[in-house]
Amino acid sequence: MADQENKEKKEKKPKPEGQAQHKGDGKGKGEGKAKGARKPKGEAAGAEAAADDTPSRPAPPARMAIKYREQVVPALQQKFGYKNALAVPRLEKIVISMGLGKFVTAGDKGKMEIAEKELAQIAGQKPVRCKAKKAVSNFKVREGQETGLKVTLRGTRMYEFLDRLIALAIPRVKDFRGLPKDGFDNNGNYNFGFTEQTVFPEVDAAAVTFQQGMNITMVINNAGSPDKGRALLQEFGFPFETPESKK
Repeated sequence: MADQENKEKKEKKPKPEGQAQHKGDGKGKGEGKAKGARKPKGEAAGAEAAADDTPSRPAPPARMAIKYREQVVPALQQKFGYKNALAVPRLEKIVISMGLGKFVTAGDKGKMEIAEKELAQIAGQKPVRCKAKKAVSNFKVREGQETGLKVTLRGTRMYEFLDRLIALAIPRVKDFRGLPKDGFDNNGNYNFGFTEQTVFPEVDAAAVTFQQGMNITMVINNAGSPDKGRALLQEFGFPFETPESKK
């Protein structure tokens, strides 16, 4: 009898409410996934990558580069009789240098950093610090001491700097009477300088604490003589001095 009663109690024992709800209301894991379903991360990442890979337009060439190709080369071919356009003199690089040894020997290294920042603004490129190759006791310079700054410009930056030099910097020089003609060497390279950095509009004249000059070297390839180097720069628009301008 006792065994029969225990069997009847086990059969009549109610099931837990949680299990009854889980099986009876039809809401399972599949429905939860359907509500919170999102796009896989791989597809979203692929769509973003496709959007970023859209080709962008290349930067337009420098104005002086176009002028050299379309105006300067034909003019020099006609003047000197070049048959091949690749034999025409061309501007290879522009080197801008500053001598700051007087500040370094005086113990004022802070001006070196200021001049470095201003030269970077002018050239659009970080300058290189130049070191003394030998010690000079009369100038209190030791071997390996940083005495100057230098920037070498090529390609698009070179032509952009040349454009700003001719159109903006040179017209801002006080009492300008033309660039000297005796700055050419035997290979046609040209050297000239400015006595102050404020001729360039990139430098804020109100924030300048000291005046610093600079030397600019135009390295010309295929020139071979001062006359051809001068002709190239004249076609670019360099205003050289004339007998009338000296008066």
